[in-house]
Amino acid sequence: MELISQHTKKIMEGCKERAAAAGLRFEKETLEYIVTNRDLLELTPKLMIPTLYDYWVHDVEVLKEKGRYELYPSNPYETVINTRPAISYYNDNNPDWLNVMIFYHVLAHIDFFQNNLCFRHTWDYDFTGQALSDKRMIAQLRSDNGRWVDYVIEFARGIDNLVGFHSELSRLSRPPESAHARMLDYYFDHFLQNVRKVKTGKYIKEIERYNACLRQSPEHGEQAFFAEVLRKHPEFDSLYKKSLEAKAERRQDLLQFILEHSEFLAREKNHWMKPVVEVVRKTSLFFQPQIRTKIMNEGWASYWHEALFLQDDRISGHEVDFARVHAGVTAMPRVGLNPYALGMRLFQHIEESAGKGKYSVEFRRLTDRRERERYDRLQGGGRDFLFNVRENLNDFLFIHSFVEQEFVDRFRLFVAGRRLNQARGVWEIYVKSRSADDYRAMLLGQLYHPPAIDIDREKTGNGALYLVHRFEGRPLVREFIANTLLGIEFLWGRPVRLETSEAVRAEPAGPPSGLPGMHMPLGEERRERELKWQRVRYTMQDRKLTRDVL
Repeated sequence: MELISQHTKKIMEGCKERAAAAGLRFEKETLEYIVTNRDLLELTPKLMIPTLYDYWVHDVEVLKEKGRYELYPSNPYETVINTRPAISYYNDNNPDWLNVMIFYHVLAHIDFFQNNLCFRHTWDYDFTGQALSDKRMIAQLRSDNGRWVDYVIEFARGIDNLVGFHSELSRLSRPPESAHARMLDYYFDHFLQNVRKVKTGKYIKEIERYNACLRQSPEHGEQAFFAEVLRKHPEFDSLYKKSLEAKAERRQDLLQFILEHSEFLAREKNHWMKPVVEVVRKTSLFFQPQIRTKIMNEGWASYWHEALFLQDDRISGHEVDFARVHAGVTAMPRVGLNPYALGMRLFQHIEESAGKGKYSVEFRRLTDRRERERYDRLQGGGRDFLFNVRENLNDFLFIHSFVEQEFVDRFRLFVAGRRLNQARGVWEIYVKSRSADDYRAMLLGQLYHPPAIDIDREKTGNGALYLVHRFEGRPLVREFIANTLLGIEFLWGRPVRLETSEAVRAEPAGPPSGLPGMHMPLGEERRERELKWQRVRYTMQDRKLTRDVL
């Protein structure tokens, strides 16, 4: 691995000027390295962070990637990581024209990293420097404590998807609010509606009284308003303070809670475990936004490498080469999901629709298909709208907001189904639906969505850690429960209980369909069994797992 040549650096500086002129915003200082395929194989398990802590799983992944490469040789074009400065890696097989295309792609990634609000907590964070410090610390702890360091890493990584990512963003993005502002929100949003359960007329009168107090005295109006509230409702003050305590408690994720409340980790001989768990948590928080914006991030980069490359006069004569590579990267599969292809086409569709004024109440009210197709207010501003989307959304909101019937019809998208052809004894793939609602639901179902695990503090009071899975229609993977709870029990030092929901299948009324000797197909053509859900509780105590039906 070595820095790129001055010749290539000059080419890339030209790309920066053109990208900035098009509206992309990024820090001008970047680092670029030329790497071999072997370098990429060794860095991939570490998420391309050379300074990331050593862990035996990384070594296993390197061996797996080497085996895969020997069977299916390939030449990855690039990789970019969200660091300060941003670091990108380029394959040593890339010609100059390809590096131009790739660097536009990379610059769009950097623009996304440094402007999308999901990355807010990384904007001023030197992760590579911190990772190097953490790596040295873990190496020292490993020399003192041996394989126990790897056990702690293993157990912490088993629940590192439960980190409080949204709480971290909320803390950084929320503007400072006064005590009166928090009190005001609680009074109108909770106390009046849920505690006092006042009628609409009384609620509106309170709003009018608040506004009247501010008009009479802009500086002391809120104090006068709440003085009257406390006179009428003496219980308000205590209820408000309890709400603040409860709100603070909810912000703790599972790893945070264990770090702060585990008596096992608090023992002097186990103090060394805490920084190891904290490293795992920090690393997970850093990479959470990349997991949650995969389609947007790759689509944004593909959109811009196409737009900027075709305007670059330095690539004259390589248009056919570009078309071949670009088509391979952004091809829309008939079955499956290509985030590059989907994201790019969705950004293009949004730009065109916004330029025609289709994101308006007037357009939404149209029901005639022909009128909707002809609709064009020629208002422009489509690209400005894209920058706003890039800044504020993640994959879930991106898909939920903009995957509409016009988009599905335009690109001939569909939901594929699988059924058993009983006459031929083979599986068939068929077009199940061309509805935007179904296609959107399919995409949303494939997004990263860790389970919502809450800590029941009241039931945790007896020493055992009590976890409650907020069921959202997806059961936990049963095969992972035992090992995960084993790790939590080790870090907590006491028994762990997990309450969750599991399916109970009711037998079908009629005889099973399908070929003799074959299991019931899991496709859409089978006779569906009715699913019922029941609450169960798993208990891990002394490394033994038990299960009770609640």
